[in-house]
Amino acid sequence: MERQMETSAAERELYTKQGFIPGRPLLTPQEAAHYLAECERTCTEPLRETARRQAPNRVKPYLLYPWAADLVRHPRILDAVEAVIGPDIMVFHTTTWWKEPRTTNFVPWHQDGTYFGLEPYEHVTAWVALTPSTPERGCVQVIPGSHTIGQRPHFDQQDPAAMLSRGQTFAEPLDESAAVDLVLQPGDVSLHHTMLLHRSGPNQSDGRRIGIGISYIPAHVRHIGETRLSATLVRGTDRYGHFEPEPAPAADADAAALAAHEEAVGRFWKASEAIPAMALIH
Repeated sequence: MERQMETSAAERELYTKQGFIPGRPLLTPQEAAHYLAECERTCTEPLRETARRQAPNRVKPYLLYPWAADLVRHPRILDAVEAVIGPDIMVFHTTTWWKEPRTTNFVPWHQDGTYFGLEPYEHVTAWVALTPSTPERGCVQVIPGSHTIGQRPHFDQQDPAAMLSRGQTFAEPLDESAAVDLVLQPGDVSLHHTMLLHRSGPNQSDGRRIGIGISYIPAHVRHIGETRLSATLVRGTDRYGHFEPEPAPAADADAAALAAHEEAVGRFWKASEAIPAMALIH
């Protein structure tokens, strides 16, 4: 126990200083292979047609599929998250980041919190690699220490290859020479702060690059917009009730799961689209 507490303190200090924790092998090779197979089985094809940049079943998949509900509750991932945000943990959002081989899709420089409307700034993203995530495959790049600059202006980018919901892009000059590649192997998990500047490039390899970005928040964090959003308690206690609770799916995309997913994602898009671009939102 003492050893674990020392490790948690060291991770928290690293996270506080640089705004991220590099990849740690939190899933076994067998677990990573299982989640990849399930992700490809359920998320290769869109659940339904949409004009949005992300297929519906690649957004909040933990409300649709038991494998994803298990993943966001994985104890070793939650241990790592608890080390930086405490024991009362909720899943606020999740996105499957999927780049096919030899595609131009990219994620522009941005801060995750730009359109989330959460306060205080204690949201952390656990990025779970299900395939190798390397510079050739368009791995995540971060600017160490940039989480300390506060919320900065962004603009909505129209480029259809930009994978974010509105193409949200950092609007100020940026020294990209300071960027660090987060190179991950299947089963590795990195953490990054909601205000940390990060991006990812195109996949220039012959293999898919698939990862799951899980947005975790401590239970005391709230959404400041008019729309009441939903979230899932995955560890500890929710003593605040800031979010509507979300049900876990009993089976792949059954009627109850589809209804819960549509309701939750609809609330999320409504809230995020109400926040103007190029604004300091807090």
